[in-house]
Parts: sequence; structure tokens; C-alpha cells
Amino acid sequence: MMSKVGTISSTKSTLDKHDFYIKKKYGQNFLVDQNILKKIVQIPSITEDTLVIEIGPGLGSLTEHLLVKAKHVLAYEIDKDLLPILKDTFKTNKLTILNKDFLKCNVDLDIKELNIDYDQAIVVANLPFYITTPIIMKIIEESSLIKEMVLMTQQEVAERLTSKPSTKDYNSLSVAIQYKTKAIIALKVPRSVFIPAPNVDSAIVKLNVIENILQKPKSEELFYELVRSSFAQRRKTLVNNLYNKYSIEKEILINLLIELDLNPRIRAENLSVSDFIRLSDILYRII
Repeated sequence: MMSKVGTISSTKSTLDKHDFYIKKKYGQNFLVDQNILKKIVQIPSITEDTLVIEIGPGLGSLTEHLLVKAKHVLAYEIDKDLLPILKDTFKTNKLTILNKDFLKCNVDLDIKELNIDYDQAIVVANLPFYITTPIIMKIIEESSLIKEMVLMTQQEVAERLTSKPSTKDYNSLSVAIQYKTKAIIALKVPRSVFIPAPNVDSAIVKLNVIENILQKPKSEELFYELVRSSFAQRRKTLVNNLYNKYSIEKEILINLLIELDLNPRIRAENLSVSDFIRLSDILYRII
């Protein structure tokens, strides 16, 4: 039976009942619109054999919808004051709640310690805006088990994740995400459906991890470092940014770009993922 925690009135009464105060330091904005919640759980490919990892379940508005569809939900909640609310709301062995900071945990190890059979592991989460990027990068760099993510994030961030080269939103995160995943904006969400309402609108991004990457850099560590350095000062040319990072003579850097059929005056925002991989492989030889 649905506990109806996902409405404005019930959310307020739940907060009052448990004497809970919303904490800005955790970026707590609770999603309360049932229609939006129902749409969100339709986006990922959840079956009765799916393990769902939820980051920041809050009051459990999204959790209750996930429990209906999934085999098991592994929820990470950093705020210990929310644990009594979640335990009071959900009395089921289909839910495991960990009072952990997701950014400091080994998610693959936590999944294995559940000791359950599942056919796929998917992350579905309403992420605090200020840790969206670190969480996404942690998953794609560290987890071998998670193959799909459906994430609520700031609309501006969602547009960066899915942006293309030579656009204003294209940045180092765009490159990193598009190297490892196929990302699309699946749903736009107005700020009015949250308590408290954030200052900006949100969007749901669906990211599918690419199983067989056709073009891989010789060193992923160098690739990510190169991408970050290339966008360090967006208005500078790629050569100037790389010179500041690696102290390689500018003439050598210019010749490297010419070797790759790239304009020596090019900026990072004009390079594709493939261009960054090719440049990374050349730098790997000479650094």
C-alpha cells in the first residue's frame, strides 16, 4: 500500500510528526508531486529482477514507487535524522537503508554484501545539486556493476551533460559523460513540485553506460586529466591551457594539433570526444 508521502500536505505533516527540520547543507529539496514521481519510475528499465540504488531517499516519496517495481532498493541516506521517518514509513525486507555518504562508499562492495540475485543494477535518484557531478563521475569511474542511471538534477547541469561540441554548454563534464555513457534529457521538472522549492528548474537525465567502448584512450587517467585541463580557462586556446598544465613547448603542442588535423588556434569546446582521445594518446607517448 502506498504511504502517500509524496504530497505537499502529507510531506508537511510527516515533517511535523517527526520534528524534522530541512537541512540546507545536504541540499534537501523533497519531490512531492505524484504525477512526476510516476513518470520518473517509467524512465529506467526496471523489472521485478532489478536492483535499484537510490541516493538520498529523503522522505521516501520516490522510494515507495521504486519498491513497487524493483526486486530490491538499496538506499543511501546521509542524514541520520531521516532514518526514523524512512523506517516508520517502510516496513519491508525489499529495502536496505545505509546511513552513509555515497561519495565515500564502495558501492560495488555494498551491492555484493546484499547477497541477492538480480539481473541489473540501476541508480535512480533525486540528487542534491551541489554533488551531482562528483556522484556521476564516481559511478562511471568506480563501478563495474551499475549500467544505467536516471538522475534528477538542475536543468542547467542536465543540458551540460547532453551538450554537443561548439555549444555554450559543452564542457569537461560533457566530454567525460559522453565518453562513458549515452545521455539524454528524459523529462523536465518545474521547481514548484519540491518542498522547499529550489531557485531553478530541474530535469531528469538518463545515462546508459556504454558496455563496449569502441575507442578507448591508452590511459583513462591521463584522458580525464587532459579534458579537465583543456577547459581550465575556457576563453584560452587549447595550446595555452595545455602549456600551463604540462609545460610542453608551444611549438610542440601546435605540431601535435596539426598532426591530428586540428586548427592550432582551436579551443577545447570545439573538440569531440574522439579528438580528446587521440590527443590523449599522443601526450601519453611524450609525457
